[in-house]
Amino acid sequence: MDLSSFAHFARVFQPGEIIFCEFEPGKNFYLIQSGRVQLVKNSGEFERTLDVLQPSEIFGEMAILDNSPRTATAIALDEVKALELNAENFEMLMNGIPAMALKLLRIFAKRIYDSKRRFQILTLSDPQVKVADVFLMLDETQANIDKTTESRKFLTSIEDIAHWAGMSVFQGREILNFFSSQKRLEIYKDYIIVKNINDFTRFVSSRRNQK
Repeated sequence: MDLSSFAHFARVFQPGEIIFCEFEPGKNFYLIQSGRVQLVKNSGEFERTLDVLQPSEIFGEMAILDNSPRTATAIALDEVKALELNAENFEMLMNGIPAMALKLLRIFAKRIYDSKRRFQILTLSDPQVKVADVFLMLDETQANIDKTTESRKFLTSIEDIAHWAGMSVFQGREILNFFSSQKRLEIYKDYIIVKNINDFTRFVSSRRNQK
């Protein structure tokens, strides 16, 4: 893919340099040309890695979809060369490089689907079903999950689960502890293991059918 006409948008970040911080406003998104970028999220007492991005991957793209703050911190793991783009030169990219335009449109479509999927969770009335459906949503939308068995390891926290379920951290922790007492999941500092994702699928489906 020839991006030479966009070379003047290139920026270089040194290893360990913060590209942008969680919660700050964002107007730019980035296309990695070389190096790796780590995305991390502050989860209270610790930071957890959301992803490590490779060349040709895009991050920060929500900046041109809405005006919400950054949802993670981006850190250069190596010397990173990336194109820094915004809403204005995004249109140039769309018109000049159809293959890149298609890639971006697919990313945006996925983001919209993810948002709708999270809204579906909030429409549920039973708090336990909400929490269980959060795990089903994560299983559907996260690409780095090992799906070779019925067990699932989610790199997420109690705070995140509660946020996606639209409830307080206290209530989310209570429900997760209840599922843990039933041997349905195991809770660790920076990840949660669901013993059998199909069990949660049946659980959510049966409660929806009752409604």
